[in-house]
Amino acid sequence: MGAGQRSNTLMVKEAAQAMEQFKYEVANELNINTQPIQGDYWGYMTARDCGAVGGHMVKRMIEAAQRSLADQAAYQATSAFRQTVNTPQPNQNLSVGPGGPSVLSSIPGFTTQPQQQQ
Repeated sequence: MGAGQRSNTLMVKEAAQAMEQFKYEVANELNINTQPIQGDYWGYMTARDCGAVGGHMVKRMIEAAQRSLADQAAYQATSAFRQTVNTPQPNQNLSVGPGGPSVLSSIPGFTTQPQQQQ
C-alpha cells in the first residue's frame, strides 16, 4: 500500500516521528534487515518480518502502559497512606477485647461503638 493509501491513523499526530523511529528500533533489535525499505515503503519486506516488528511494538507499548498504571497505582496508594498517617483522626475509638486492641480499630475513622441513630 502506498503512502497515500494508508488506512491506519495515529491517535496522537505528534507521535508520528517517534512511532516511525520506534519501528526501526524494534526491527534492529529483532535483527531484521531493513535495506529493502525504500523511503517509508515497507512493501518489499516479508509479511513475517513486518508482523514481527508490529507484534513486538504492541508488546512493548502494552508493557509500558502496564508499568505506567502500576506506578500510578503505587503512587496513589503511597500518597493516600501518607495522608492517612499524617492526618490526626479525632474520633478514633480503640476497643479492647480478649486479645487486646481490635485490629479494625487501627483503621482511621473506624469505631467498634454502635452509631447512634437520629
